Amino acid sequence: MKLKIGKQVLVGIILSVIILKFQSCNSASDFDKPQFVSDSMVAHFDYFTYKGDDDFYKENPLPADDYYYNPILPGWYSDPSICTNGKDYFLVTSTFSYFPGVPLFHSTDLLNWKQIGHVLNRGEQLPLEGQKVSEGIFAPAISYNPHNQTYYMITTNIRRGNFFVTTKDPFGEWSDPIWLSEVHGIDPSFFFDDKGKAYIVNNDEPDGGSTYEGHRAIRVFEFDVENDKTIGESRMLVNGGVDLSEKPIWIEGPHMYKINESYFLMCAEGGTSVDHREVIFKGKSPFGKFTPWDENPILTQKHLNPDRPLPVTCAGHADLIQKDNGQWWSVFLACRPIENEFENLGRETFMMPVHWSKDGIPRITKGNEVVPRIIQMEGVKRDTAITFGNFEKEDGFNSPVLGMDWMTVRGDAADLYSLTEDKGFLNLKCADIASNELKSPALIARRLQHHKFESTTSMYFNPQTDQESAGMLLMKDETHQYLLLVEKVHGQTQISVKRICEKSSENLVTRPINPKDNPIQLKITSNGREFGFFYAVENSDWSLLADNIDAYYLSTANSYGFTGTTIGLYASGKSHFK
Repeated sequence: MKLKIGKQVLVGIILSVIILKFQSCNSASDFDKPQFVSDSMVAHFDYFTYKGDDDFYKENPLPADDYYYNPILPGWYSDPSICTNGKDYFLVTSTFSYFPGVPLFHSTDLLNWKQIGHVLNRGEQLPLEGQKVSEGIFAPAISYNPHNQTYYMITTNIRRGNFFVTTKDPFGEWSDPIWLSEVHGIDPSFFFDDKGKAYIVNNDEPDGGSTYEGHRAIRVFEFDVENDKTIGESRMLVNGGVDLSEKPIWIEGPHMYKINESYFLMCAEGGTSVDHREVIFKGKSPFGKFTPWDENPILTQKHLNPDRPLPVTCAGHADLIQKDNGQWWSVFLACRPIENEFENLGRETFMMPVHWSKDGIPRITKGNEVVPRIIQMEGVKRDTAITFGNFEKEDGFNSPVLGMDWMTVRGDAADLYSLTEDKGFLNLKCADIASNELKSPALIARRLQHHKFESTTSMYFNPQTDQESAGMLLMKDETHQYLLLVEKVHGQTQISVKRICEKSSENLVTRPINPKDNPIQLKITSNGREFGFFYAVENSDWSLLADNIDAYYLSTANSYGFTGTTIGLYASGKSHFK
């Protein structure tokens, strides 16, 4: 006997099934839940947001569309170097032990900059195993050789030596490293003469060795472009610095230029802290003799009143570039400490016009001139599509590859994360690696770029053992970190704020939670001096977990290091000190 079902009855049955399907879900977000949340050693991150909220940008809007904010690259973008092919401008900065290495920025007008990739984006270019956060890649220098239409990036891998890579197309891939075992020291830079010859200048030991702490020299090699190797022996160009009798320290970051038939050698001096400065020497050939200008330094803020408003400090490590209209500009690193005390942003990239003395010497600041926070580049229109001031960033993890803001540590960590296993999620494995180890943990991080900020994420995570944890991480280095973590302790799921020190991990606050398979929202805020840590389970309001957490702890003023603080998403199957 056949059962006959009318059209209206059939439609009613289908609608009932659909209604029951919707009612079985707690909310619309349930349709986006990752698979196997309950039993996998994986943290699933739905999104990440970062929002700047600095007072300076709110109180000082740009007055016209040919003005820009200094720094041009806010946050930890140190040791800038710049080049041009006559039409395009390219800029690189240091990355130390983060991966990928050496971010590459492009501009057609010198005002509007956009990151187009990284120079070192493959493991064979960037061996970082076992290196501390502030080791790795120091002071990359980018140059363009018009004689063979080739771009060169030369740098120091502090544990491996000096090397360079090349490309004909900076928007594409760069070569494997060409190591320069005969070039010692740090901070090498190419100089391509208008006569077709090439040279490498670098920081190294003085002739006869160092006689005091920080005693260094600037040396030069001639370079064979056809065979990619140095010619002959290195020669010392500068011993110690401007005035050896004053025992100057850490002369480094050399760049050579030929301007109006004269050769200029420009270097940083005084270390990268508040005594940092840029000095210049003039000579008649790439081999010298180089004589220091009698009005050095050409850039510094070291002698200014420390109580000045909105101080910019540590200025130095500069590079010069000439625009197609004949104007000269400089890029350099500097810091923005809060009331001249500390910051978590690291050394940032600033830009200023170059002025010329009566005797034909380029200078950036003079006397008591301050590095301005707002500056004008006449005739250039600011691109409103490029982020300036208090910008916001959001990543919904809908791309199969990480965005250019993201970095990992000591390697690509490709075996520890996935953007394709659960579409719309970043999955981080609870690997047997903790964030304080000299290994590559399951950490995806970005730079802090504002004193005041808010950053959030949503995470599905159900720890199965007392070793598993996941959440957000603020990292200065291996021994200075704050973590906002979900973990399991004695069978109870809890959320904690931890502080990582050199030899211990300290729980600052802990609270039990019961997320089951619901999302856990996490939030970290900063007012520049203190961090705040918040959480919410499922769709509840934010709950304060800890506030007034000292930001000074992560600053360079408190810890050793050349980077700024990074913030990111983290998972581990290992406790920090067990």
